[in-house]
Amino acid sequence: MQRSERQIGAVGGTDGGARVLLGSIVGVHGVRGAVKIRSHTADPAAIAEYGPLSDATGTRSFKIRVIGEARGNVVAKIDGVTDRDAAERLRGIDLYVARDALPPPEEDDEFYQADLIGLDAVTEAGEPYGTIVDFRDFGAGDLLEIRPAGGGPTVYLPFTREVVPVVDLEGRRIVVVPPAEVSA
Repeated sequence: MQRSERQIGAVGGTDGGARVLLGSIVGVHGVRGAVKIRSHTADPAAIAEYGPLSDATGTRSFKIRVIGEARGNVVAKIDGVTDRDAAERLRGIDLYVARDALPPPEEDDEFYQADLIGLDAVTEAGEPYGTIVDFRDFGAGDLLEIRPAGGGPTVYLPFTREVVPVVDLEGRRIVVVPPAEVSA
């Protein structure tokens, strides 16, 4: 995902830092056990390159092999799934990988969403603004969803260099310059 010149790795949310959501099984494809996966990786087919993936509980493991694409989703075979009924039972399962299985960002100005969720947002004056709870893209670009420090409904800020001039992963914070029309 773009942030002016900055990139956010297109991997989804996190379960608290240990694992990262890479995709979701959204349906079946054919009668031989193939599934359709909505991939959150920058290259959708790369979801198979991270080794076995696990479910939300971490108790089930899935080794996948990408065999194609259909309507924006990856079509994959999962080891041990040989028919449509077995594939149908997997619908709705989110697929996770250990955070340490992901390569480090290639550029200094490149980030994974999972590394940003949970960071504190502060103003340029250092005053608490809120906490990043998620990312959204309603079609006009990446937005940070922030839970305001003072409570109330979440607010959305564009993830641009102008609005977020500083990302300090080690300090677990970002600096925000909210547009005048946004208040927290």
